Amino acid sequence: MAKRFFLIVLDSFGVGELPDASIWHDEGSNTLRAIRGHKNFRCPNLEKLGLFNIEGVGGGVEFPKASFARMAERSMGKDTTIGHWEIAGVVSPKPLPTYPEGFPPEVISEFERKTGRKVLCNKPYSGTEVIKDYGREQVETGALIVYTSADSVFQIAAHEDVVPVPELYKYCEIAREMLVPPHNVGRVIARPFTGEYPFTRTSNRHDYSLVPPADTMLNLLQKAGYATISVGKIFDIFAGSGLSESNRTVSNAHGMQVTKEMQSREFEGLCFVNLVDFDMKYGHRNDVAGYAAAATEFDEFLGGFVQDMKKDDVLLITADHGCDPSTPSTDHSREYTPMLILGNSVKEGVDLGTRKTFADISATVLEYFGVPKEKTAGESFWKEVQR
Repeated sequence: MAKRFFLIVLDSFGVGELPDASIWHDEGSNTLRAIRGHKNFRCPNLEKLGLFNIEGVGGGVEFPKASFARMAERSMGKDTTIGHWEIAGVVSPKPLPTYPEGFPPEVISEFERKTGRKVLCNKPYSGTEVIKDYGREQVETGALIVYTSADSVFQIAAHEDVVPVPELYKYCEIAREMLVPPHNVGRVIARPFTGEYPFTRTSNRHDYSLVPPADTMLNLLQKAGYATISVGKIFDIFAGSGLSESNRTVSNAHGMQVTKEMQSREFEGLCFVNLVDFDMKYGHRNDVAGYAAAATEFDEFLGGFVQDMKKDDVLLITADHGCDPSTPSTDHSREYTPMLILGNSVKEGVDLGTRKTFADISATVLEYFGVPKEKTAGESFWKEVQR
């Protein structure tokens, strides 16, 4: 039977501050702790698998059904791009550039020249607040709202009736092409909105990421002839590098639906999934209740998915950073992430402790498929969990 590996990233589902969290002003951040006590949080399947058995979490079950670990990020940062790159085997020793004071004048003037449109804002901003504060002016003038955050992002917002989505995407492509070192931001993001004031962001968001600086597990699996299927924004995060198929999604629910459809398909290789609502809709909005409900929704999906796993399927659940919705900050938080791995070929209840890098996941995926890891980072734990 074909080997299939399902790797699901719960975007921003951190489990406690890393030792160096103070560098990022993230002392005390703990995304899981923030939602665990809320009435909307009901996750019996994650509990049975061993989520609370992970080092530093507390309250685990006696016989967890999965093997588990706490993952430390070795890369210098806490953003989506380098978090996923590290999961896939590429560690980033230097942080991608950020712009707490906005982008420098030479960047903005070049962007205005190349697009033929003026720029509004040019500050770090909440995505929902920026369209409240600048949306009317954008509609009236046709200028582009450019903003950033604590992450390495160049975000462009415009009303869909004023700047059609294909045109907004073209402007993002222009920005991606011009943002070269030292301004090589991790992602350029299209942020279209619609409706009347105070306006509503649409599902037509699109990310334009840097190409990873070296081969990832995706490139190595693809070269070895395995399918590399993305669900959600994985394709965008890796700029398509090493991926054989892209399945875009508009919500967690849609992402889980597509992942379930993948489970019913015949393929041999990796299905790499990102569920972004945890981060985008709840973590960044400081919505504890919504985040807790999203965890419950995933847990319900998980019960059916595990039940339908085939003999040679492996499922691994992890995250790419934190985004504690209970802190004053609306930015990502520098946290450990969880790791749960299960399947017929995986031992139950193996405590792998705290791993030194997310890249151990990449090394494990590659060993499972018998593909040499070459220059990718990380140490495989496959032999420790293999039945």
